[in-house]
Amino acid sequence: MPTHLTRLPSLLSCLSAAAFLVCAAAQTQAAPTLRDWPAVKSAVAQDPAMEARIAAIVAGMSLAEKVGQMTQPEIKSITPAEVGRYYIGSVLNGGGTWPGNKRDASAADWLALSQAYYEASMASGARTPIPLIWGTDAVHGHGNVRGATLFPHNIGLGAANDAALVEAIGAATAKAVRATGIQWVFAPTLAVAQDARWGRTYESFSADPQVVARLGAASVRGLQGDLKSDSKVVATAKHFIGDGSTEFGRDQGHSKISRAQMINVHGQGYYATLATGVQTVMASFHSWTDVGAKTAAKPNGHDYGKMHGSHALLTEALKQKMGFDGFVVSDWNGIGQVPGCSDNSCAQAIKAGVDMVMVPEDWRAFIKNTIAQVERGEIPMARIDDAVSRILRVKLRAGLFETAPKQSAVAGKSEALLERDLARRAVRQTLVLLKNGRGTLPLAQGKRILVVGKSADNLTNQAGGWSLTWQGTDTQYADFPSSQSLLAGIREVAGAAEVAFSANAADVDVSRFDAVIAVIGETPYAEGVGDISPSSSLQHSQRYPEDLAVLRAVSGKGVPVTTVFMSGRTVYTHDLLNLSDAFVAAWLPGSEAGGVADVLFKGANGQPAHDFRAKLPFAWPAAPCVSAKSKPLFKAGYGLSYAKPGHVSQLPVRQMSGGCDVSKELLIFRQTGQGPFQMHVGSPTGAWPNRGLGSDLNAVLEVPAEQPAIRVSSSQVNTQQDAKRLVWMGPATFHIGANQLSDLMVYPAPALVFDLIVEQAATQPVRLRMECGSGAPACAGTLNLNTALAGRPVGQRQSLKIPLACFAEQGANLSRIGSPFSLSADAPFAAAIANIRVVSGAARDADALSCTQFSNASQP
Repeated sequence: MPTHLTRLPSLLSCLSAAAFLVCAAAQTQAAPTLRDWPAVKSAVAQDPAMEARIAAIVAGMSLAEKVGQMTQPEIKSITPAEVGRYYIGSVLNGGGTWPGNKRDASAADWLALSQAYYEASMASGARTPIPLIWGTDAVHGHGNVRGATLFPHNIGLGAANDAALVEAIGAATAKAVRATGIQWVFAPTLAVAQDARWGRTYESFSADPQVVARLGAASVRGLQGDLKSDSKVVATAKHFIGDGSTEFGRDQGHSKISRAQMINVHGQGYYATLATGVQTVMASFHSWTDVGAKTAAKPNGHDYGKMHGSHALLTEALKQKMGFDGFVVSDWNGIGQVPGCSDNSCAQAIKAGVDMVMVPEDWRAFIKNTIAQVERGEIPMARIDDAVSRILRVKLRAGLFETAPKQSAVAGKSEALLERDLARRAVRQTLVLLKNGRGTLPLAQGKRILVVGKSADNLTNQAGGWSLTWQGTDTQYADFPSSQSLLAGIREVAGAAEVAFSANAADVDVSRFDAVIAVIGETPYAEGVGDISPSSSLQHSQRYPEDLAVLRAVSGKGVPVTTVFMSGRTVYTHDLLNLSDAFVAAWLPGSEAGGVADVLFKGANGQPAHDFRAKLPFAWPAAPCVSAKSKPLFKAGYGLSYAKPGHVSQLPVRQMSGGCDVSKELLIFRQTGQGPFQMHVGSPTGAWPNRGLGSDLNAVLEVPAEQPAIRVSSSQVNTQQDAKRLVWMGPATFHIGANQLSDLMVYPAPALVFDLIVEQAATQPVRLRMECGSGAPACAGTLNLNTALAGRPVGQRQSLKIPLACFAEQGANLSRIGSPFSLSADAPFAAAIANIRVVSGAARDADALSCTQFSNASQP
């Protein structure tokens, strides 16, 4: 029998905001150990009359109507008319998608499209018209909408550890979302992040599952309320389950933990949010092997496989044992990662318990395939009816049958997008003071302040990922019209006349100032792109040497230096701490960084206007590479204040030249160039200059502009925008290289591994080249891929493993490689390429190619 949630008093006592102080004091106390998934009593009980209504609606639906309800396309790929024609149950907008592709779309523009979708769904001709529900990633405010307030990301809210604050932010986010006509958000994230190399660490509240549970429940209360208000939204608990536990912190990777850990650590957020009444759960991309279940027959443990295809987790654990009666939604083309499935066809995922399928582009084929699978008996009609019943239950509970998007009290109101005072207060509460030597802080009024650093006047950097675009990149100052940079906040608090700014501190006489504030940190990223690869480390200055340079330019000049560090994770910063008299972890503050300035300075009365209150939600590492046995520099829960100061001594500095798991893999390309690797296109003969591709995943480039030889855009091979789609219209080269050399000899039996889909077969030579970089003797190894590609199916995903020895045989010096991937071709040829890496041991794999399969590179 499942254990009932009443065995978890520490969780239940934290579900009310009034009990916050008790919970905060006891946050490190573990809940009683669970042996099985607990039964959870939801705050939203079933209504017999509603259940009868659901059964009657389902009984009158055709199979096409039912499958349509289970289908969720992306707004770029479906019109309102198609919503009605195919009985579509939901749409979503991906990060960086806006109505009519208008980056500056107003609340009224968003509302108009939502109302159009709604009206189409209600005019579908179905016996009982069913309103469409629109979902969006509003993970720190309504981030896709230009001008909406952006709150600190979850990592900062975890540092604040204030459930009432999180609930207020949830309510403000819900109001902003309903102003645009959207009724559903894909939040909160309930990951208990275990490895800071994971690019979604900032979406996690804490490494403490009790904090995740308490703040996750608070977020759901703020977003959903009692589901009766038209300024509330449906919330999502995601990503089920254990997405923060993957090996190497790899997004969509593989968790190798015990069932006890999964239940007692990674399940806590779900027990709390289900009890609060969350209505939807999103499945995770990753896989799980229960390493605590090793037997002679299963020496590696019990393999649950991909979460999207796991009946044991989505149905048995979540729906049956925990008692969840809302619906499960898949992630972006997540069904395509289930073995035997594709992006438009996956009976296994539906049978496993996915109720609504996020199939952004290929939704027409998905509907056709799913109908056929039901008709052939591959998917039981009872499973379809259950999925549709769950979707209808959520829509009825949310009042969607009674309230059109335009009927909300906040519909179309631009002022509903703004909660600037709340955001600024939130920023003040998230700041963690790591060091304050010589009483550097708070800074007095009337002093001359020099502000330096790349992030001081950079709204893009302070907002982080999921801000107007998916990765938070390729945005401009104008994209954040109702925002304040930290530089602007410092000028406001200290007086503009007292503040000077130099981004790189070049040619500045530091001695002319009384204090220096350096604002540095990470640049934006989101899932996938944000992962720190095994070939790199947590050493911040290794990845961002400009931050170390700017601190060296101002430190040691007799003027105290305060560093404000903006990041989405805790990283190794011994060198930066040594160069700083005071050091503040500001996380990713969002659109109101002026809240940082509020805490850095004394008020007019000479006393601090605000003190530091936050504590580290994750340990701060003491080395570039960490393990479960590593001792941190600062433990989770550490944080100084003006009231309770502390001392940080000079720290020994370790310099890393390689990565933490360098013997395993060198990641070269995942959605964009990784680490030092940058993408370019150029002419094989030098007929036109090279063109850098940048990191804009929505850009479509044709180069050269006057007579294009190659078209480059983002595409999908495995998951959302993970590939570059290359269409050759003439002779051109797609080139990935770095201005530093990589020693590939450190990888035993290495192979160059990448995934691709050939969209148009080549009739001209396709050459793959690996070459030494500048500063090294000229060397290169070039392989002709035509023979290796011959006979492979067009339009199907495949992986190539090419032993590096093949390039060495052709002249490449593997110890000094500057460009590990350079692909040249001529028209006609088109392919999507993803996940390029050098993998140890892959040359020995049975599916590795033989060097004899590559014809001489000079021949077609």
